[in-house]
Amino acid sequence: MSDYPQIFRVRQTFERPQVTDIRAEVAAQLGSLSLHDQVKPGQSVAITAGSRGIANIHLVIKAIAAHFKGLGAEPFIVPAMGSHGGGTAEGQRGIVEGYGITEEFCGCPIRASMDTVVVCQAAEGFDVHFDKHAFDADHVVVCGRVKPHTGFYGDIESGLMKMMLIGLGKHAGARIYHRAIKDHSFGQIVRSVAREVLAKCRVVAGVAIVENGYDETAKIKAVAPHEFEDREKELLVLAKKWLPSLPFKTADLLLIDEIGKNISGTGMDTNVVGRKYLDHMAKEDEWPKIRNIIIRGLTKETHGNATGIGLAEFALTRAIDAMDINVTRTNCLTGGHATGAMIPIHYPSDREVLDVSLPIIGLTEPADAKLMWIHDTLDVAEVECSAAYFEEAQSRDDVEIVSELRPLPLDEAGVLPGVASLRS
Repeated sequence: MSDYPQIFRVRQTFERPQVTDIRAEVAAQLGSLSLHDQVKPGQSVAITAGSRGIANIHLVIKAIAAHFKGLGAEPFIVPAMGSHGGGTAEGQRGIVEGYGITEEFCGCPIRASMDTVVVCQAAEGFDVHFDKHAFDADHVVVCGRVKPHTGFYGDIESGLMKMMLIGLGKHAGARIYHRAIKDHSFGQIVRSVAREVLAKCRVVAGVAIVENGYDETAKIKAVAPHEFEDREKELLVLAKKWLPSLPFKTADLLLIDEIGKNISGTGMDTNVVGRKYLDHMAKEDEWPKIRNIIIRGLTKETHGNATGIGLAEFALTRAIDAMDINVTRTNCLTGGHATGAMIPIHYPSDREVLDVSLPIIGLTEPADAKLMWIHDTLDVAEVECSAAYFEEAQSRDDVEIVSELRPLPLDEAGVLPGVASLRS
């Protein structure tokens, strides 16, 4: 096939609140909690570090550590990421260090272990697990990003409360909590476990982060333990308001250069691609509606974890070759989402993928296909779009056309470059 759609680039305009001085904001927020009344010199403080690629996370963690050192305490960092990193201490330590959260940079130790303490039984009858190093600390600070969950909907989704379950529960906790969610609900289990953790595990504070549509730090909020649920509800409203989105509501094909756990729990944010509830299509009232997704590669930071690749119909063979099958399966099975590890149809070149995917979009001719192309689901401020959107883009105030129509830049081998390279 040679009749591919032409493409052009659009630039979107999102609301853009931004924290410019991370260190100062973390210090001010933690200072507002007057923690010197609870944290005494010489006491240990465990600080959680998760597996997501949160903007400025190394600066946030360093600033938290500095605040507690200023109180005379002895902070340390605990990788808190359920079964990620292959479910091993070494793998989880490698993930946080890959984000720049190192002992040297943060000025405090990293204590990585998969061992947990069974704190108690939840009301629903299962064990509540908590990271052993964190449980042994005098105090725990829960740090994490608040944003819409990729598979659950409610007034509490991803954030500090989930971090106390899945993150600090390690592999053992994550496995049992995801099983419990199947029989109850995400909202019930997250509240049930969080209630026990807050009562028994010496959580002294939370540091919540919200990002804007440009993958930047928009808000940092220090939270007292008794306010976790109320504050997280408020922050989730902001997170949903600031969530980035694709510029158009429907597409025949969506090309994604990279997926990975640093981008989203499902590799690609299902809230952005419209697959939060069903693996291969949007629900009736869910947007956008994408017929076929093509995954072109994995991020370096995901360390072979291709969780979520099963939500795509097509892929480049290089993305499949980059998968660590065992790590991917461990993560998906722990989360109770086996289909997330399934392997899509794949080919060595973009041309081959386009040649099989374009004829199955319906009666639309390939040249007229609605195609969008992004780097990842955190990076959608600029999107390459096919000519089918050009007329609509011209009439919109919230998108700016920033390039002329031009052919898809396939090389002699039929391979596209990274979409980011087109912006120069």
